[in-house]
Amino acid sequence: MAGTPRGAGSTSSAQRAATPLTERRADARRNIMAILDAAQSCLARDTDASVADIAKAAGVGRVTLYGHFSTRADLVDAVLMRTVEQADVALDATDTTGDPRQALTRLVGASWQIVHQFRSVLQAAQRELPAERIRAVHDRILRRVQTIVDRGRRAGVFRDDLPKRWLVTTVFSLMHAAAEDTAAGRLDAEDAARIVSATLLAALTPPVADVPTATP
Repeated sequence: MAGTPRGAGSTSSAQRAATPLTERRADARRNIMAILDAAQSCLARDTDASVADIAKAAGVGRVTLYGHFSTRADLVDAVLMRTVEQADVALDATDTTGDPRQALTRLVGASWQIVHQFRSVLQAAQRELPAERIRAVHDRILRRVQTIVDRGRRAGVFRDDLPKRWLVTTVFSLMHAAAEDTAAGRLDAEDAARIVSATLLAALTPPVADVPTATP
């Protein structure tokens, strides 16, 4: 067509095609966020929350949900990752300086509040995901524990006759065991942080040293 710049027609077509794609991507992001919000909330209330329950809470259909998360396990994995990321940010406010024993007690206290709040998410993950996957997701938080353990070993207040990784595993395992016992009514949630801290200090203190009292 006379007067029409070469390639103008194809450029307009590309722009028209790009706009719906951008909108679809924005819709997809909104749907994913809504699904994760709903899943985190539903699983925190009920470990056995179904995909249908989560889709309804998110305001989407099951087909839409499965379009983003092909299985319930995939969704639980995404919720666990999100929960741990949020916990990691929250733990930034915890003072882990000073005496390593007091630092560990403070970190356990702050972590317990999060573990207790989202223990149903953890239980859902334990039913759906391999143990090594759950441990891997927690790596960023466990690095905080490892840093405190390293400092404690250098200061001589934490034992160095056992592998460091085992001491970190002890912290991880005991926190999760406390969450299970709290959910089952075998442990008082209000006193769990103190009990966990006291147990850990006893486990980490060198055999020849006196075990300190677990005080924040």
